[in-house]
Amino acid sequence: MEEFSNKKQLDPEDFYYSEDGYIVFTEKHHLKRGYCCKSGCKHCPYGYNKKTGNIDLQKK
Repeated sequence: MEEFSNKKQLDPEDFYYSEDGYIVFTEKHHLKRGYCCKSGCKHCPYGYNKKTGNIDLQKK
């Protein structure tokens, strides 16, 4: 019987592993997703500022 998964496969360009072994999503992944998750991601292309909770349009 074939199993189906709801998880999407990640392209190798979408992430890398940090020195601590964590998955770090790239800007390309965030742009593919199409919205800001407001988690303060390292490579956020949307300009989200975790300290203020706002999207900084200057960084966009």
